[in-house]
Amino acid sequence: MTHSYAPEHSPPQRRWTQLIKHFRSAGWDVDVVAPIAHAPHGRRTLPKRVAGRAFRADTGEFGERVRRVPYLWHKNTRLGRLVNHLFSAGCSIPAARMGAKPDVVIVTVPSLPILGAGYVVSRILKRPLVVDMRDAWPDIARDARLVKGTAKSLAERGIMAIQDRADLVVTVTHGFARTLRDRGLKNVATVSNGVELERLEKLAPPPMEKHRLEVLYLGNHGESQRLEVPIRAAAMVGDRMRLTMVGNGVKRNELMELADQLDAPVEFHAPVHGPKVMDFYGRSDSCIVSLRDDWKSFETTIPSKTYEVLSVGRHITGIVRGEAQQILEDAEAGHVVDSDPEALANLWRLLADDRIQLQVNGHGRLWVKNNADVYSLAQSYINLLAEVAGGGPHR
Repeated sequence: MTHSYAPEHSPPQRRWTQLIKHFRSAGWDVDVVAPIAHAPHGRRTLPKRVAGRAFRADTGEFGERVRRVPYLWHKNTRLGRLVNHLFSAGCSIPAARMGAKPDVVIVTVPSLPILGAGYVVSRILKRPLVVDMRDAWPDIARDARLVKGTAKSLAERGIMAIQDRADLVVTVTHGFARTLRDRGLKNVATVSNGVELERLEKLAPPPMEKHRLEVLYLGNHGESQRLEVPIRAAAMVGDRMRLTMVGNGVKRNELMELADQLDAPVEFHAPVHGPKVMDFYGRSDSCIVSLRDDWKSFETTIPSKTYEVLSVGRHITGIVRGEAQQILEDAEAGHVVDSDPEALANLWRLLADDRIQLQVNGHGRLWVKNNADVYSLAQSYINLLAEVAGGGPHR
């Protein structure tokens, strides 16, 4: 059960498309319950035969059964997304009961309403529940002040209660698994995000001579990334660089206005997928991986694009802390800098002046091969689910 699945392009879609491919290769039957495929703002951009129809089961790319549920058109705001997720999650409960009775129910977060729906379905069907925690909830809600007062207390207690009652909680970082264990949870395992290396070309190093530094940010333009920092830094560096920002999110319009006000050397592009992604990587010298540093929960969070950027072999401008910072340093994949415009501008000036600093020699790709290969990660997940479904140990 998920709030986003192929043919949409999103972090949960990428993770679960990879995993389900391997589940099917192992001979497992998989039923997916997800909303009709639609754009981030709730407008359908695909024909019905591709996006799916409400409560109809179609066959996915790997032979999985995909049952779609309705969604609501919504504004690209917190409230708009919440109302849409609540509606789709409610519809997911009857949809999940329309298929064959499963051996295990998996629900993937960060959509909190679908977490509740997954819990209800597991209890109705009397089947084990696996909660796939892609983000550090409820810690992020606390840091972001998504809910306040009594609602805050109820939301946090609700999330933690479901985590505690789940047969298995799977995290994507070891740091958040430790956080949950420190709270008393014993049913915790880690299966990180990963990539299929053969699908990602290793790029040639950027040229040693170039008239300006090309920096790329590709991903979500939301509150979590604090992207006003790179925009302000780019304005300080000026025409010695160009910052290219590709993607969408609730902060995109504000960021475009800020770049215009500062006359910053920034280009904005709509989200891209497939070969066009590699085109942007190919023209870049350094790629940004960013999470704001004033939310403690992000010390145990790794941006989902990290592994992809490591795999293509580009220098990384890391504006991260904690576990994500440690990965970049272990992989010798670039430079980590504070979330401060002046510090970031100084780094980019250094890279523009001394382009040999951009040579990372494929260390990032080697790190991914050794630590984030999707084949071994999927097998780990298969082993965990087999134990849960069979009632065996899974801690």
